[in-house]
Amino acid sequence: MKSNQETKQNVKKKSGGHGTQEWSVKTVNCVTGCSHNCLYCYAKGMAVRFKQVTPEEWPIERVRPHDVAKRHRMYSGQVMFPSSHDITPYNLVSCIKVLKKLLIVGNRVLVVSKPHIQCIEKLCEELAEYRDKILFRFTIGAQDNKILSYWEPNSPSYVERRASLVHAYDQGFKTSVSVEPMLDATNIDDLISDLSPYVTDAIWIGTMNHLGRFGKSSDVVMKQAIAMIRRGQTNASIRAIYRRHKDNPLIKWKKEIKKVVGIPIPKQNGLDI
Repeated sequence: MKSNQETKQNVKKKSGGHGTQEWSVKTVNCVTGCSHNCLYCYAKGMAVRFKQVTPEEWPIERVRPHDVAKRHRMYSGQVMFPSSHDITPYNLVSCIKVLKKLLIVGNRVLVVSKPHIQCIEKLCEELAEYRDKILFRFTIGAQDNKILSYWEPNSPSYVERRASLVHAYDQGFKTSVSVEPMLDATNIDDLISDLSPYVTDAIWIGTMNHLGRFGKSSDVVMKQAIAMIRRGQTNASIRAIYRRHKDNPLIKWKKEIKKVVGIPIPKQNGLDI
């Protein structure tokens, strides 16, 4: 049985690529909840809305045995794993089982994570024979750990995420980075410069969407954090970032930025362009 989140994603696929559909034709998950508990998490919002969990329950990861045991066919394009949770030390064994089921039938898999180094080391070891079918995409929205720990309270530090990227690169895997959402647009040039040597595919730049969801009841700290995000993703700020990096072949732009700078939006899902 599919979760409400995955059902909603599948319905959206019919209306054109956006979000995860820019990267994949299929998303696969095997856990409800995520210990990272990111404040902006869309999956958490949907799970709470559809009464799958309470906000307090979301950080308590629950592996779904039926999804771990599920067999997969060969899909028509790139598969993203996971999309509504992350790969953590708690669920790593289950995630490896699912990844092997996807890979053994020949799928190309995009592995997306705010990476724990111990998880990436194990994934590289366990999945080495499928190296040519895997693209890692690590979410790294800022270098500043104060910013990261506010928006992504239980996620790895910048140093650990960077080390994970370097390790995957050194092990011969294809690598990419998602700077979505940009959490520190002011210093994005330094972030791109620091990570680029270890990226074989692309660095994706994207905005934090639906800021209105945080509501007027936000405390002073959150209001300041939101104000910083808003300043960093005004149309003028986005156009300035685009001008500086539009000729960099490593940089790709998510849909909301494409709209601002006038890049055509692909009508087909999963092109990863």
